[in-house]
Amino acid sequence: MTELRLSAYGAHRGARFALGPVTFFAGPSGSGKSQVLEAYGALAALGAGATLDEVFPDPRARIPDRAAPDAERRRGFRIGCTVDGPAGPVRLDLAVQAEPALRIVGERLSVDGQVLLATALRDPGRRSVQAAWLTGGSTGVTRAPLPDDRLGTALLPLRVAGATEGQRQVLAAAEQVVVALRSVFPCDPRPERMREPVAPGEGRLLADCANLADVLRRTRLECGTRYGLLTGAARTGCAGWVAGLDVRDPEGGPVTGLLDRGPSRPATELARLGAGELRFLALALVLLTGPGVLDVDPAAELPSARQTLAVLADGFDRDLDGRQTAELLRLAVLACGRGQVRLAASAGEACATAARGVAGVSVVDLGA
Repeated sequence: MTELRLSAYGAHRGARFALGPVTFFAGPSGSGKSQVLEAYGALAALGAGATLDEVFPDPRARIPDRAAPDAERRRGFRIGCTVDGPAGPVRLDLAVQAEPALRIVGERLSVDGQVLLATALRDPGRRSVQAAWLTGGSTGVTRAPLPDDRLGTALLPLRVAGATEGQRQVLAAAEQVVVALRSVFPCDPRPERMREPVAPGEGRLLADCANLADVLRRTRLECGTRYGLLTGAARTGCAGWVAGLDVRDPEGGPVTGLLDRGPSRPATELARLGAGELRFLALALVLLTGPGVLDVDPAAELPSARQTLAVLADGFDRDLDGRQTAELLRLAVLACGRGQVRLAASAGEACATAARGVAGVSVVDLGA
């Protein structure tokens, strides 16, 4: 995703945000930093097949305070994005009605100004929208109803045969958008959930990083390179000498994460680390790993070598000191510079100041 658009969404009016390999959103409290990432995450969830009420449990909270209803007492918001790829820069724009009933009232998928899919609410009494997508040839377009609570773009592969050039163009654009939206990992490390031993599992990191110890176990066993990079980061971000990252995992028992302090000192359990140290370790692990280790469901249409993972991190530098923030910024530039990881995060002023001028990093100042 290279651009995110928000119109009448919370604090944002007709906003367009360019997204680079590493993008930080900065600004005072109430400027809408979290809302930007929330909208990004909402599009990702819709692309993965979630319904509107699952994505927006409190849709009225997204309507601007002074937004006036129309003659039918309707109010809502608009979100959209642009996804670059082989099909070109594909635009997805979505109009959501929040009142009096939550529903999608319009969706448009387009490339270079050509509309590939358009939906509109024709009959408010029906829980569907009228959709029209490009067919080409003598037919021109195909018309059919689609649900008003799901992203139509994500449903197109089930409805379009791909028999004509126009249909294949529609499918290529829809696939490009859906693949990008499904490859998103919203990350919010919760230190209070990371201290306890965890049951052994698949070693796929959850969004709250509560199973950090289990993922450390998998990383140590399966990927020596990532384990070495993570150990090096821990030496910078954790207090005291760190010889390595270890786990205690009795057979069939819970897994406990440890900091190895060397042969002459006892190991330190994760439960004894500060909140900043735990958030630092979790974010470092996220940046140094990939879709196979994070709890995402990437599209099967692409081989793993071509997957691009987008990490969303609200409060990137929360609870971190300057040394930890600088190290995570270095890891973000390192990981995202390889092209397979992108980061969009909100950050405090200290982190934003450190990030300004760093190659490959963009800082978007809100509320200025």
